[in-house]
Amino acid sequence: MSVAALWLPILVSAVAVFVVSSIIHMTPLWHKTDYPRYASEDRVLDALRSLNIPPGDYMMPRPSSSAEMRSPEFKEKLKRGPAVTMTVFPPWSGSMVGNLSQWFGYALVVSLLAGYVAGAALPAGTATPGAICRFVSTTAFIGYAVALWQMSIWYRRAWSMTLKSTFDGLIYAAVTCGVFIWLWPN
Repeated sequence: MSVAALWLPILVSAVAVFVVSSIIHMTPLWHKTDYPRYASEDRVLDALRSLNIPPGDYMMPRPSSSAEMRSPEFKEKLKRGPAVTMTVFPPWSGSMVGNLSQWFGYALVVSLLAGYVAGAALPAGTATPGAICRFVSTTAFIGYAVALWQMSIWYRRAWSMTLKSTFDGLIYAAVTCGVFIWLWPN
């Protein structure tokens, strides 16, 4: 089955995931404790503000070469700590509205990929609800959750945060599956 024939479940599932995600993240459910407040927040922000760090992703200490990484001075920096990975945003209002179109675009891409995989795997007239769900939900789950795991593996993000986001991915995959089953063309 072609992706073009699946345009309706692709679009509706992206909208449905967008709505469910908004509910999950705008209500004090399980993400409320993802980013705890730091006790000396004002002091840290004042110090960072005075450095005028441009928006971007940073890791400190960061060696300039593999030779520097092996140097005693760099090893001492590591031992002294702290080690920091941070993303610096420009000043903002605290609203995530600017990110909504990006999130919807991402949900649309995940639904498109899920539709492509299911359409390629299921010849016309052979799609059962179980088969549709197997291909669509697996692809959607991979798209929404699996890539997050490397943040805990490599960058030491709290596993609790990654597991909560993985649970979100399961919900999004189930929503995507339900919409595809509902709107799969005959």
